[in-house]
Amino acid sequence: MEKKCLECEEIVRGRADKKFCSDYCRNSYNNKLHVEDKNLVRNINNRLKKNYKILSDLNPDQKTKTHRDKLIAKNFDFNYITSVYTTKKGTVYYFVYNQGYLELDNGFYMLVKREEN
Repeated sequence: MEKKCLECEEIVRGRADKKFCSDYCRNSYNNKLHVEDKNLVRNINNRLKKNYKILSDLNPDQKTKTHRDKLIAKNFDFNYITSVYTTKKGTVYYFVYNQGYLELDNGFYMLVKREEN
């Protein structure tokens, strides 16, 4: 019995356990299987990159202060962060990679840049 390629249904020649007629068909088949996962990850990474750029642009120095309206005007999405840091005093900083922010009073935020180790 001849086996057919899982992607293009051509006859597969070679080893008995071979499933694809070529590397192209193998890659194409696997890419189709994982397209939804890749789209999800790609969209999240794009959102994180955008948030990082916004924080970097607004914080050219190591530390600055800005208003929530300014962040929102640049389409900053507060739902996408990479880590949370809580100090011993209980102050909570939210980070997108090494760019972070701390919520202050009256809609203001302190923007900080974490030192790289």
